[in-house]
Amino acid sequence: MSDVQITVRGTYTAYAPPQRATLRATVGIEGPSPEPVYRQAAKSAQAMTEDITRLHNPEAGPVTWWSSGQLRTWAKRPWNQDGKLRPLVHHAQVSLSVKFSDFDELSALAGRAMAITGVSVERIEWALREVKRLELTAQVRAQAVRDARTRAQAYADALDLGPVRVVALADAGMLGDGLNPVGGGGITPYARSRDAAGGAGGSGVEFTPEDIAVSAEVDARFTVG
Repeated sequence: MSDVQITVRGTYTAYAPPQRATLRATVGIEGPSPEPVYRQAAKSAQAMTEDITRLHNPEAGPVTWWSSGQLRTWAKRPWNQDGKLRPLVHHAQVSLSVKFSDFDELSALAGRAMAITGVSVERIEWALREVKRLELTAQVRAQAVRDARTRAQAYADALDLGPVRVVALADAGMLGDGLNPVGGGGITPYARSRDAAGGAGGSGVEFTPEDIAVSAEVDARFTVG
């Protein structure tokens, strides 16, 4: 038997269209007097929550989950361009998160939200349902192992060493002395997406999410012969 060992890293990435989206929005009001600022923030937040509640159904959607933070207030004195303190500015802010199963309804609500005083859509986070994510994770892990074997066999063939036989398999980074795994168990999910674009007036906002990628990396050590 040859004493040659071959150590390789296998990788694989699979793509799937997003199935869920979480809208992150903020109600933010500022002004010279605390009471009007607070009242307007509360009014805008109520308009948002009423719209969200109307759509909320944990099973059927289109809103499957949502949450609202506490209405926060604070005040600060900004500096002017001459380095002098300006009058006190009061702020009120509340953050909202809304999970959608229907992207058309997401677009419609985002458009209505941007027509409400003080509301800004911060970002959209795209995701897969848990069942699909686990299914895709299993697939990419298996394919990453196959990729590692293919790489190792290619090295062995180049040296005319014969078929390879695996002796160690681990998450990426775990075969070295440092034992430092890369990522979460070699799995890296990420979404490639563009920012939301649109305007106020309740006309809706167009979103163009790209497929979600789930990647896996494994390290494997092989002997030959």
